[in-house]
Amino acid sequence: MEQVLYFIIRGITRTTNFLPLRVHYWFSDLYYVFAFYIVKYRRKVVRRNLINSFPERSISEIKEIEKKYYRHIADLAVETLYFADISAKEIEQRITIDNPELPIKYLNEGRQVIISLGHYNNWEWLCFLKYYTNANYYPVYKPLHSKAFDKFYRNLRSRFGAEPIPKNTIFKRLYNDLKQGIPSVSGFVNDQTPKRENIQYWTTFLNQDTPMFLGVEKIAKKLDTVVITAEIQKPKRGHYLVKFTLITDKPKEEAPFAITEKDTRHLEEIIRRNPEYWLWSHKRWKHKKE
Repeated sequence: MEQVLYFIIRGITRTTNFLPLRVHYWFSDLYYVFAFYIVKYRRKVVRRNLINSFPERSISEIKEIEKKYYRHIADLAVETLYFADISAKEIEQRITIDNPELPIKYLNEGRQVIISLGHYNNWEWLCFLKYYTNANYYPVYKPLHSKAFDKFYRNLRSRFGAEPIPKNTIFKRLYNDLKQGIPSVSGFVNDQTPKRENIQYWTTFLNQDTPMFLGVEKIAKKLDTVVITAEIQKPKRGHYLVKFTLITDKPKEEAPFAITEKDTRHLEEIIRRNPEYWLWSHKRWKHKKE
């Protein structure tokens, strides 16, 4: 059954993806109306998250961010499906790496690099990063319960030579690569919510007590891995600009939780500038600090 579902999904994308992206945005406009006005998809979650994150903003400002957010996630949905068949030439025109020399510098030194990012703008299109370097690129992901959708996303993320790695096996892969002298780049989406029993560190993020994943920091310290953040900007519809910022190239010298704090503060700054591009429908604050 899952295999049949996968072929249905790919059949739909292959049938529609011959259309230019501007046509897909017509569907996006319909999705926005459907999700925002009719289904009201997670409207209460989004409203609560925005009010708690920006107590200084008026309700009219919050509502304006809401509308922009739902327009963005509608675009994100069609862009993700379109990525399954996009050509290298077109994706090169649509996503620009402002400073690829930053990770490449460390890769040329034989170092491993972690790129930490959040669910901000189109993080899936960053799988195109492999196109800029000969090093292995590992998008780190959490396997989905649906085998059909899991296969779809794995194939999507590996289109341009990237190798998606489940989060529970990424350390082993990086450790083995390090022993063999193989430089690599790993992409961690680092703004998810850890399970209650796995919480080891809390910080203040967007005016709220927030539990943090420590995976990036732990791996970096154990393997002496360079940590970089990626800011994905959206100059216009269907186009993205990626800027890298160094968090540390000496992780073993960093104080406990310093890497996590620097990463968190950078993401927070990005979100505050253009909040409509973050994933507000995610239940980020379902755990409360005791």
